[in-house]
Amino acid sequence: MSRAEQPSRRTLLAAAVVATVASSAGPASAGTATGRSAGSADPGAAAARRVDNRAWTSYGDWHAGRAEGTRAVAGVRPGLVIAKAAGTTDYTDPHTDRTAAWEYATWTSPVHRLTVPATEAIVSWNARTPGGTWIQTELQGTYTDGTDTPWYVMGRWAADDQDIRRTSVDDQSDGRSTVWTDTLAVDDAASGLRLVSYRLRLTLYRRPGTKLTPTVWRLGAMGSDIPDRFTVPASTPRTARELIVPRYSQEIHKGQYPEYDNGGEAWCSPTSSQMIVEYWGGRLTEEQLAWVDPSYADPQVCHAARHTYDHQYAGCGNWPFNAAYAATFEGLQGVVTRLGSLTDLETLIAAGIPVITSQSFREEELTGAGYGTAGHLMTVIGFTPDGDVVANDPASPDNASVRRVYRRREWENIWLRTKRYDANGQVRGGTGGVCYIFWPVGSTPRQQRVLRSLGLT
Repeated sequence: MSRAEQPSRRTLLAAAVVATVASSAGPASAGTATGRSAGSADPGAAAARRVDNRAWTSYGDWHAGRAEGTRAVAGVRPGLVIAKAAGTTDYTDPHTDRTAAWEYATWTSPVHRLTVPATEAIVSWNARTPGGTWIQTELQGTYTDGTDTPWYVMGRWAADDQDIRRTSVDDQSDGRSTVWTDTLAVDDAASGLRLVSYRLRLTLYRRPGTKLTPTVWRLGAMGSDIPDRFTVPASTPRTARELIVPRYSQEIHKGQYPEYDNGGEAWCSPTSSQMIVEYWGGRLTEEQLAWVDPSYADPQVCHAARHTYDHQYAGCGNWPFNAAYAATFEGLQGVVTRLGSLTDLETLIAAGIPVITSQSFREEELTGAGYGTAGHLMTVIGFTPDGDVVANDPASPDNASVRRVYRRREWENIWLRTKRYDANGQVRGGTGGVCYIFWPVGSTPRQQRVLRSLGLT
């Protein structure tokens, strides 16, 4: 998180997208934002229909794709592995300048037709990458005019950083859509151009001559077309519940390991991810934490920062990298998606599922925060009887002060809007309800029902 109200790296990358709608800058009223009144009982319904989630996770799913050297493996958590290499290629790591040969195999999904023609798409994956292996994910979309995008690289990823440096890939565009770190966005949403379908391609790599293989359990994407708005409708409080989630401050890590985005001051995303990983029982061993300076408190937060760091983005806030990190813990899975309202969040909390949300705001827009930010992640852990949001906010001076209560109306607006004014009166983008959701493979029937209702299982 940037404590000053100034553009974050993600905000700067998205500037071209925001510019396409800046000419219509002017606060929209709550009633005109989605065509529903501010007092609507279900303001998220329209927004929910603007999000499409699809993931390949089952044995049948893996068999439905086109395999070149990969095979599906059955089990409690079916996956995809290398059966026989389809070829060998050299890869020069742009962050180390090291060139190495790698065997590879590929899997390509069937075409998925979006239920919501999309202006944006974000790919998520869950995988295990033993030393000597890594994966690459790609997306090819089809536009409303029937033409295709290039195959865009959506991530080169490994759980560790010894073989390659995990990275997003800049400078990918066909003049009509562009990849901004982890998000594929239509350049001019006002033109009416949309993505109507896509395919995903997965490439698994290993050192030549070995039997090593990554295992991929989940590959999917979220497509969305969120209405452009400064203000969102108010929701009606429904369920009061608070989950007991570990509390970690990013601020106590300020100055630690500055090679990972200037240290703890910018570690809101991995700090939030670690809180929820541990809520679900994920733990790191002494061996895994041996690299951390023993004088540092909460060394697991340092570990999370290192293992979510995107060497191209130069930060720990790559959304899919955080979801993938969570899934490196036994029995956990994670996705990046968008929710339509606080009602969706309340439903998840009621089922025992905390959620990491992404938002940006001026200091006066969120009472009690004490800061403004161009981009920040928090962990929503509950709702008060009055409907206010209970959040573990890592931008707190110490662990004891991480739990915060924020006003419902202020909080839902800074999270769900797509446009805002910064401290200088300039139009900036908002995330439109982006969040990370982590949950166990062995989730309860109630949790499964809630996740299914949101299109996540």
